[in-house]
Amino acid sequence: MKIQYDREVDIVRIIFSEAKIEESDEDKPGVILDYDKDGNIVGMEIVDASKRMDKPGSIEFDTAV
Repeated sequence: MKIQYDREVDIVRIIFSEAKIEESDEDKPGVILDYDKDGNIVGMEIVDASKRMDKPGSIEFDTAV
């Protein structure tokens, strides 16, 4: 998984897979889900990230035990 924050356009991208994106759908306003040819989610974009999240340029990683 890869997470990118582009300050210039204020978008957070979460990439789950390097599979080719075949379709994108705006699930909720400002939240775009990207799908591969089999309908699996391969990525997500959050538009206007600084308005929707605290500190979009800061990442905290944790794993469940």
